[in-house]
Amino acid sequence: MSSNTFLGVPGKAFGGNWNAFVFSLSLPIAAWVAAKYFVPFYRRSGTMSAYENMEIRFGLWARSYAAVCYLLTQIARMGSIMFGVAIGLHALTGWDLATIIITTGILVTLYTLLGGIEAVIWTDAIQSIVLMIGAFLILGFLLFDHPEGPTAAIQFAADNGKFSLGSFSPDLTTSTFWVVMLYGLFINLNNFGIDQSFIQRYHTTQSESAAQRSLMFGALLYVPVSLVFFLIGSLLFSYYDAHPEMLAEVTAQVAAQTDKPVSELSAADIGDKVLPHFMTHALPPGASGLIIAAIFAAAMSSVDTSLNSSATVILCDFYKRYINPQADERSSMRVLRISTVLWGIIGTGAALAMIGAESVLDIWWKLSGLFAGGMLGLFLLGLICRKANNAAAVTGVVTGGLILLWVALSPESRLPEHLRSPFHANMAIVVGTLTIFLIGLLVSQFSRAGKSGDYEQH
Repeated sequence: MSSNTFLGVPGKAFGGNWNAFVFSLSLPIAAWVAAKYFVPFYRRSGTMSAYENMEIRFGLWARSYAAVCYLLTQIARMGSIMFGVAIGLHALTGWDLATIIITTGILVTLYTLLGGIEAVIWTDAIQSIVLMIGAFLILGFLLFDHPEGPTAAIQFAADNGKFSLGSFSPDLTTSTFWVVMLYGLFINLNNFGIDQSFIQRYHTTQSESAAQRSLMFGALLYVPVSLVFFLIGSLLFSYYDAHPEMLAEVTAQVAAQTDKPVSELSAADIGDKVLPHFMTHALPPGASGLIIAAIFAAAMSSVDTSLNSSATVILCDFYKRYINPQADERSSMRVLRISTVLWGIIGTGAALAMIGAESVLDIWWKLSGLFAGGMLGLFLLGLICRKANNAAAVTGVVTGGLILLWVALSPESRLPEHLRSPFHANMAIVVGTLTIFLIGLLVSQFSRAGKSGDYEQH
């Protein structure tokens, strides 16, 4: 969980429905696959870097390619998270967005420097508890502070379709149930299979079974916890309908920030701003303080993970591989600290660049799908297709990468309508992954057939 969860999820439910909750439902499925296949693979390989196995399988280019994709993903993640926490704290404190982002970046970078993976894991656990307490506090206020009571609040949200999971039609051009489910499965397989922050955790447990249990526990726990945040968004819709003066106030604020007329703003346009407004104007001061701690905890617990794992990737996959393979502990620690600071600066810059964007969750989903899509297909090709060779991997990555860019960027491109992708942008990781895997599989089959024919002819 992160500030993307705390602010982005209620914003999506307020502006639309529970379609994005389908992502949460995909987590246990992906975690089961990872516990059965990925955890044993990494525990038995003994490698700390998720990408060292890529080099063993396809060569140095594959390791560097996957590591770069991962680092880009973490820049996007840190940026969206710090931007999300800035939205919340701006509403609560009135501080400038840029000031909040820069301050957050400095603080999280400094305290990540003070501890390694153990500090990251323990602070993640404590901060997640604070976050959940804050969420349940908000939920209680929304239910019992509604003028007509909890039942009326829930009924009004239901009557307006706020609990819908989306269309179940087999349509891949819009955000249907199936599009979000496929996106969730593929992005979570990528997270559990080739995300350095997860791979590091697989190695911290005392046994393979402990790692598997931990993975499944986290995935199963996320479902009800994320449901609470979706429920918050739906109940906010009911609460603000019952308090039109508050709805008018937050709409006017968004109109002033975006230079759009109030009449042109929809519920989706103000979704991310409603929860911060509610915390500022409806919660008592003491509760607001706890929520500030919860939002900041959500950001800190996620950004420190990204900083720690990114520094590990820079050390293992670039410094030790290209510059100093025999680096001692002292020089390795120096590289880790410098990398943490550097990535803290870059992540903060990414957050500053996102100021003005509408939906935190949409930004993160689009960027993570774009960068992660190029990794998962290559990982699965190496894991499943034992006879896939270097030529097959290169061909798959080049072809899949182009298709990935086409699907992800088509909605915002200047391409003629008939040349644009027919798929929803969230399908980018699905189409890209399958293309890399299937093209690589096909090329490896032809390569084997050619070699077999040459041998028989000879």
